[in-house]
Amino acid sequence: MTTQTTSKIALVAGAGGIIGHAVAHELKRQGWTVRALARRPLDGFPSITADLTDDAATAAALREAADTTHVFYAALSPDPDLATEAERNGRMLGNLLDGLEAAGAPLQRVVIYQGFKIYGIHLGAKVRTPARESDPVHMPPNIYLAQEAQLKARAASSRWDYVALRPDVVVGDIHGNPMNIALVVGVFAELSRALGIPMRFPGTDKAYGQLVQFTDAGLLARASLWAATSDKAAGEAFNVTNGDVFRWDRMWEDMAGHLGLQTAPPVPLTLARHMADKGPLWRDIAAKSGLVEPDLGKLVGWGFGDFIFHTETDVISDVNKIHRFGFTERMDSSESLIAAIDSLKRKRVLP
Repeated sequence: MTTQTTSKIALVAGAGGIIGHAVAHELKRQGWTVRALARRPLDGFPSITADLTDDAATAAALREAADTTHVFYAALSPDPDLATEAERNGRMLGNLLDGLEAAGAPLQRVVIYQGFKIYGIHLGAKVRTPARESDPVHMPPNIYLAQEAQLKARAASSRWDYVALRPDVVVGDIHGNPMNIALVVGVFAELSRALGIPMRFPGTDKAYGQLVQFTDAGLLARASLWAATSDKAAGEAFNVTNGDVFRWDRMWEDMAGHLGLQTAPPVPLTLARHMADKGPLWRDIAAKSGLVEPDLGKLVGWGFGDFIFHTETDVISDVNKIHRFGFTERMDSSESLIAAIDSLKRKRVLP
């Protein structure tokens, strides 16, 4: 089907998150009409608030979005139980699509975001790398498999189609999202500075030396715009990363050097436990520097850092497919992380 129309009206679900925020702003820059669907209104955008687990409330809220042509679905409700997570998130997506259908929305395409977990990395699997979109799936439950199965079944009997984008660790400059590696690194660095100690990698020696990757939020937003408007992309899944790989041993030194800190050999920590007593110290830092968020528990998802810094296998996506289909942008991952941290400093999230 063709998605090149003069009317492009986007509904960005999860617009307050690290992906949705970047997508909403990129679409607005490109002249789209954009509505934000989030837990709380997004500054600068007409916003809809709804509990996507509630079908009736979702349908009522989406009456305001009856002219939606494109959905960018970045909403997420995580759960430690994989079956619960898959069922709940699949139902949320279904409720949104049902609500738009009931409103008579002229939907053309859904762009949905997955992640490297679709390849089984969260199960302790040594994923064959570089991971390809055509690689065999693993035994469910898996949130992304559940959502894509639903999209595939619905699209088969609908006038709209979908594209699945598969970023990895997304680097952005917003706060309030627990899965933001720039905040994990930036806050860890400032706590180290305040304590007068080197900025030591808090993961294992093996994780320090693995090949890993990032996806810049801005690059992902531009890939999303391409995915929404490319005829060739319909019904396809695409890995989306910066296109380079790195080892933390070099990236960590780059970040410490940029921030004016010394490094030393890694000391593996369980950050979720080890940083539990750092709240008062962060309040002092926030007060002295006039920061916008003095509550460390609201600012950083240390558990996310634990997952990233203790991954002891290469994490590499093959991005040749999306390049062949027409999106060819690349980015330096060190520059991406530095830019995000610098932006968080300008926003007074970091000192």
